[in-house]
Amino acid sequence: MKVEIWSDIVCPFCYIGKRKFENALKDFAQKDKVEIVWRSFQLDPEMVVVPGQSVHEYLGKRKGTTVAEGKKMNDSMSAIAKKIGLVYNFDKAIINNTLDAHRLLHLAKKNGLQNETKEALFAAYYTDGKNIADIASLVDIGERVGLNGIEINTMLQSDEYVNEVQLDQIYAQQIGVQGVPFYVFNDKYAVSGAQPTDVFAQVLNKVWEEEKPVMEIVSAGEFCTPDGVCN
Repeated sequence: MKVEIWSDIVCPFCYIGKRKFENALKDFAQKDKVEIVWRSFQLDPEMVVVPGQSVHEYLGKRKGTTVAEGKKMNDSMSAIAKKIGLVYNFDKAIINNTLDAHRLLHLAKKNGLQNETKEALFAAYYTDGKNIADIASLVDIGERVGLNGIEINTMLQSDEYVNEVQLDQIYAQQIGVQGVPFYVFNDKYAVSGAQPTDVFAQVLNKVWEEEKPVMEIVSAGEFCTPDGVCN
């Protein structure tokens, strides 16, 4: 089963949705047969960094309200995250453009470490207050999950994977993605938002039951062929 997930690192519900989906996957009998592909989706692709701007101020401006209201919304989100074991430290979060972080995810996919890199990016931004647009920080994040630091640095100094990030977003528009997280199961079923764990579990089981092979050979014991040979 293939599960494609569109998300952004600076989308708080995307990290929450990741954890809820993983909780459903833990109890899914066929979890070893599930391939997860992280797709790029930038909530603010044209973002220009304002030095010293807090996440609270940024959110307040995006919502057309005050810094205090922005902090109130972030505090509420932190409480939601805490319920599933995530720590959000918005007071020290560094808001930035996520293009290079998404490029790192495409490099990680090539090396079979995409899911680990996604988790590391989320933790770096929400919990550790790391700058996920800083090259040195991205190299460190990548190296911690097993990627080659020199390869990361070389990639970030070029325009490699920029097209891949943009194509993911174009594809999202084509299939009607209005917001993230957005999950697509086997190009057939879609789930929008950080749904409860039991919803993800229901979809996993439904897709598997509908698309598993009609017949599975469970053993290779003695048998006879139509030509009369018995083994």
